[in-house]
Amino acid sequence: MKVGFIGLGNVGGKLANSLLRNKFDLTVIDLDSSLTKDFVAKGASAINSPKELAQKVDLIITCLPSLSVCSEVMESQDGVINGLSKSKIWLEMSTTDESEVRRLGELVKNKGAIPLDGPVSGGCHRAATGNISIFVGGKYEIFEKILPVLTAMGKKILHTGKLGSASVLKVITNYLASVNLVSIGEALTVAKKTGMDLKTTYEAIKISSGNSFVHETESQVILNGSYNISFTMDLVEKDMTLFNNLSKKLNIPLEISPLVLNIFKDAHKKYGPRAWSSMVVKRLEDICKINFRASGYPEELVDNEKEEKGYEI
Repeated sequence: MKVGFIGLGNVGGKLANSLLRNKFDLTVIDLDSSLTKDFVAKGASAINSPKELAQKVDLIITCLPSLSVCSEVMESQDGVINGLSKSKIWLEMSTTDESEVRRLGELVKNKGAIPLDGPVSGGCHRAATGNISIFVGGKYEIFEKILPVLTAMGKKILHTGKLGSASVLKVITNYLASVNLVSIGEALTVAKKTGMDLKTTYEAIKISSGNSFVHETESQVILNGSYNISFTMDLVEKDMTLFNNLSKKLNIPLEISPLVLNIFKDAHKKYGPRAWSSMVVKRLEDICKINFRASGYPEELVDNEKEEKGYEI
């Protein structure tokens, strides 16, 4: 199967690297020509437009930062949709709005092609090693057809049901992670202000009922002071807004989510859109004139788990 990949950023670049590492015939394109050149040097082919990419390959993967960028890549004159033909497959791996996936999916189906949504979860460090999780919505028989591609990029692969269902689950999991991150900042502040050693605090939380994936990973780079989780403030705000908008559409009177979104908006204003999202905890560090530093923690997260062939769960 010939695979095309559009979007070689923090997540997309790592997923595309996994495909190269697993010897797939890969064609790439990105607005940043230096990223494209790096992939060509490693054995990928490059192309001039999303339309040409869609004409050349069997499976078109998009992994893009926003709804507007995705719409431009798909619907412009030189976009993916104008390059589609019967039986081509489009896999949207961005974190996006389920209604937008379905809207674009209808345009894809009008060309005789097949749409799937397949967002990832687990952090950039796991995307780098092929150990990330992938949710996929759409026709199950098409999911099965591209399973070798999915298992090359990720470790745990879950078919979630109809088109758009994967995107719903992705914004749900991102919402939970964001709430957890804000609560970790509050927990570390209380620990620091009461004189607790933060290394001891980290280990205590890790072996307690309060433990989580976010604590085990993001707390480490917070304690280091780099905050580097390769995910930025503007992306969290986008994902949290998607979750809030979905709840409004469903007439669900949420209470925690709007509050957490406002906290991230404040952090966005203070530290900038491209600040690492874990810097949301710095709000309390600054207000309380403390820091969360502790020795022995990494500047950047690294996945030490051995890469294994992925599987469907």
